[in-house]
Amino acid sequence: MLDIRLYGDPVLREVTKEVTEIDGALVQLVDKMVATMYAAPGSGLAANQVGVSKRLFVYDAGDGPVAIVNPRIAESDGEWTYEEGCLSVPGLSWEITRPNAVHLVGLDLNGKEISIETDEFEGRVFQHEMDHLDGILLIERLDDDQRKKARKILAKRADAATAPDPDGLRRLLGFSR
Repeated sequence: MLDIRLYGDPVLREVTKEVTEIDGALVQLVDKMVATMYAAPGSGLAANQVGVSKRLFVYDAGDGPVAIVNPRIAESDGEWTYEEGCLSVPGLSWEITRPNAVHLVGLDLNGKEISIETDEFEGRVFQHEMDHLDGILLIERLDDDQRKKARKILAKRADAATAPDPDGLRRLLGFSR
């Protein structure tokens, strides 16, 4: 398993770099990312969420795991509001409005071009993971009041995670990793 980076980690704010070579190391990274995504559990995981600054994400919208290399959204249309969470901001979710339909292009692990036109849940997963690859976190999609509340909750979590834990109880209860 890989460690999922949490809100506050600077790697989550960085724009990822294009993948220049699809090789065995990248395939191994994808395998570890898929295992980490399922263990979390989640529907998608971007490479920078595990500390790797590459334009790559994995997802499973119900038909098994897929990896997309150097993805980009070519088109989007419509509007759909849906409750959305994030593995880097565990336990929190918000109603987020995004385009409903998207056309995603990229490469598969064989270096072949792929083109996927989809909507609703799968389209949302694509947009969420693309945000990660561009250094955009879910809380940036919130309105000002929601963002303030979210940051307050996350600040409390950060304080709890750094508090002394001589008997290990805070860690056991999930206040720190």
